Amino acid sequence: MSAPATNLPPLSLSILGVEPLDEFIREVADFVHHMISTRPDVGGQVELEAKIGILRNKHSGQRAQLPVLVETILDPNFPDVRFESNMSIAKHRHYNELLNNLMTSSLQPGHPTTPLQYAHRYLIDSFYPADNPRDREKIRVTRDEKSGAVLECMKKMRLGDLNVYSPKRGADWRISVSLEIPVPPPSGNPTHTRRKDRLSYTHEEFVIDLTQVTSTTSPNAPPEVLHELELEVARPELLLATASKRNDLNVPEQERYAFDELIRAFVNDARILVRNSGEGWH
Repeated sequence: MSAPATNLPPLSLSILGVEPLDEFIREVADFVHHMISTRPDVGGQVELEAKIGILRNKHSGQRAQLPVLVETILDPNFPDVRFESNMSIAKHRHYNELLNNLMTSSLQPGHPTTPLQYAHRYLIDSFYPADNPRDREKIRVTRDEKSGAVLECMKKMRLGDLNVYSPKRGADWRISVSLEIPVPPPSGNPTHTRRKDRLSYTHEEFVIDLTQVTSTTSPNAPPEVLHELELEVARPELLLATASKRNDLNVPEQERYAFDELIRAFVNDARILVRNSGEGWH
């Protein structure tokens, strides 16, 4: 009796001939779209970012241990974890080398994606209390360290977060939607400052920022040095434009699904960063 053939014939995507909807990406897209649609009418730009870090148990301080085997979005009301974005300087170097190599390879003929663009900036953030004492959001003034030119004067309002637990990886991640609201320059002295040594890698509609942050709260206090990695949608106006046409039957199909496609690429880039985190985080 002859052995059965092992050549697999072409298979349909499913019994309906279509790829089933990816629930993970749909959940992220629904969350971001809801945050955009229900944001307060106070002006400003919507910021969508993903920070790479660790979800820690609030009680033990250790990395969270949850009964799941693969990457999972946590309920926003899950109370027992906190997100920590600070990484070790060794991990910072790891990502710096990884992104530099990726940028170099992206410039070579035949590379499967468009080239990355690179910028190295030194920024100073100064924080001031809001005019309204009941306002929790501080005013942030960002200057170019070399020229002293003011680049931004704004108040950041957090709209919502989604924590993503990745038990098979060395890091987790958090998706955040915020409003950045321009405000007049504040008076008085800042409550604290941050110096940001930032490496930015831009690819298509996204920016990856690898930043060493040195925070100073008072002249006599020792500075705190942190290292952070985040992914951000580069054009807030594109995010809003695509969100406004999501599932609108009166627009062409490509425009109707552009928002979900943007979120898909955003999620994929975040996953690539997490899956290349290596062992451990600190």
